[in-house]
Amino acid sequence: MPPPRGESRVVFVPVKIDDLRTEYMRATLDETSVAADPLRQFELWFGDAVNARVPEPTAMTLATVGAEGDPSARIVLLKGVDERGFTFFTNYDSRKGRELATRPRAALLFFWPELERQIRIEGTVVKVDAEESRAYFAGRPRGSQLGAWASPQSAPIAGRPALEARFAEFADRYRDESMPVPRPPHWGGYRLAPDSIEFWQGRASRLHDRIRYRRTQAQPVWIIERLAP
Repeated sequence: MPPPRGESRVVFVPVKIDDLRTEYMRATLDETSVAADPLRQFELWFGDAVNARVPEPTAMTLATVGAEGDPSARIVLLKGVDERGFTFFTNYDSRKGRELATRPRAALLFFWPELERQIRIEGTVVKVDAEESRAYFAGRPRGSQLGAWASPQSAPIAGRPALEARFAEFADRYRDESMPVPRPPHWGGYRLAPDSIEFWQGRASRLHDRIRYRRTQAQPVWIIERLAP
């Protein structure tokens, strides 16, 4: 029976999810040729991602755990990496902020399918100092600065109009564009200091290369080991 005049019928094409497969063939990874320091190895792979024009190469999944043991994950953007660790910025009152205050351990995941690569990072998270947060906030677009004031991140709101009204309120408060927008006290940076970093390179027949760096307080030198795929 044809659909009524003026209406269209949506046709769903069945997809067998378990038949969707990709064979990984682009590159290899060997524990004898990686950098001795995982941050150097990250730098090399990140450079590859940028050069390959991977969309959003700084996008990373941040996984945290709440007080009751419930996990949650979301995408955040990497804003710095050095010998101290991996830095990102957010609202301290958000769900991730509350969970990090309770359990300051987290995991990060970069996935660059164009290169058939993942990087998995685990470690302890601390807030960056106020001056570093202030300096980063000062360099953000003004709209993003106002959004940090307007959004009670992760809290229920009445609707989109309520959010836009709050944004308009702060835009009016800081309407003089010759004056900087101050950093909200509830907004700033975190740094994850890694104790485990795994580099994953896709390989044929699911025999992926997995090279992990790990260290402990008792053994601060990085140990390099291959993991079974």
